[in-house]
Amino acid sequence: MPDLLIMPEEINNKTVIRNALLINEESSKEADVVISGDRIAGIYPPGKAPAKPGPGTTIIEASGLWLMPGIIDDHVHFREPGLTHKADIASESAAAAAGGVTSFMEMPNTLPQTVTIGEWENKNRLAATKSVINYSFYLGANDSNIEELRKANPELIPAFKLFLGASTGNMLVSDSQTLEAIFSLGRIPVACHCEDEKIIKANSAAYREEYGDAISPSFHPLIRSREACLTSSTAAVTLARRTGARLHLLHLSTAEETGLLTPGADPSLKQIIGEVCVHHLWFDDTAYAEKGNLVKWNPPIRNVSDREALVRAVREGLIDIIATDHAPHTLEEKSAPYFSAPSGGPTIQHSLVMMLQLCHRGELTPELVVRKMCHNPAILFGITDRGFIREGYKADMVLVDPAAPWTVSRENILYKCGWSPLEGTTFRSSVVTTFANGIPVYEEGRLTGRRAPEMLRFKR
Repeated sequence: MPDLLIMPEEINNKTVIRNALLINEESSKEADVVISGDRIAGIYPPGKAPAKPGPGTTIIEASGLWLMPGIIDDHVHFREPGLTHKADIASESAAAAAGGVTSFMEMPNTLPQTVTIGEWENKNRLAATKSVINYSFYLGANDSNIEELRKANPELIPAFKLFLGASTGNMLVSDSQTLEAIFSLGRIPVACHCEDEKIIKANSAAYREEYGDAISPSFHPLIRSREACLTSSTAAVTLARRTGARLHLLHLSTAEETGLLTPGADPSLKQIIGEVCVHHLWFDDTAYAEKGNLVKWNPPIRNVSDREALVRAVREGLIDIIATDHAPHTLEEKSAPYFSAPSGGPTIQHSLVMMLQLCHRGELTPELVVRKMCHNPAILFGITDRGFIREGYKADMVLVDPAAPWTVSRENILYKCGWSPLEGTTFRSSVVTTFANGIPVYEEGRLTGRRAPEMLRFKR
């Protein structure tokens, strides 16, 4: 963290956060932080930020609270346009704000799919009027849209999203020459969902033949097997190394896949980036017995040793980003038989407190959570002026009470789908206030109704 600064002048028309435990840039220390407009105006020793009480200054006494950068979630599905019976930009960005998330990057498998610049522009127009927090949208790749990808502005698009070997609609990239051309485009990273479709189809047929349509969801990690993931991930890494592409391996789920990654203190020097999602760090396959399709994700949650290996890979620097793959479906859809129930679930409102719970258990540290959920997404995608609490940066921050237990229930869930696989779970930490661009968008258990979202920008 930069040295604490002391500035003599009084500060008017500011927000002053006093005596918080600032968790930022690998350290935790008490500090005052001043917001002026949409930016961080200064960082001071505790109790030393100059402030003139009165209508021009808001003072937040934050003793006992943690102040962290706002979470940047690089992997969400907000379902708009076309699937808004499940979720929409307004509802899910509100849930995100309640969870301390201040920026999101949304995936292209909506209706229509975001595989043209025109559809990408439409999503940005929707977010500008509906989102509570900052936004960005991937451009999807398929076998026929490489000319659209060539038009993409590297400063505005986080990455190209590819499904390698596992199809979502018509977004499977199966042609080898097209795949090579996409990986060779250059300045925009490629982010890949890696599961081998041939292996999955063969497994599905075999299990359906043996067990019929009434198969238990507990077979999900066997049907979408570790072999299916490792085969596809290995192929993606091989292609990235041959073409020089920056590759983001999304939602890793197996211990074996962590062997494709290399540790490093500076993630910006890595070519192959590993992402893990909160559900793979939280759940293991024992959850299928109680929750069934509610914990059906692609790729699946797996056994205890896989969960432990992924947590270890986060600690050891093999995995650089923790995200959610927030993917709501209605409870009716999830209540269908296994083969008919869609994969995915809502997690963005609870992702930060889930990871802080792992800190309370001794599996992670708050500084590590901030690195993987705030600093590294900003570094690896080149996000301008966000992801850190630094003077001059955008005031995207979250205040957390580390000792305010609460229990997830239908009454406090903000997802449009109205349910969570975490219902009944009690967390020790709670989000107190979320600031996006200096504005408190969530405060003391409620949305404030204020918003000033911005499109994310990328330095490339």
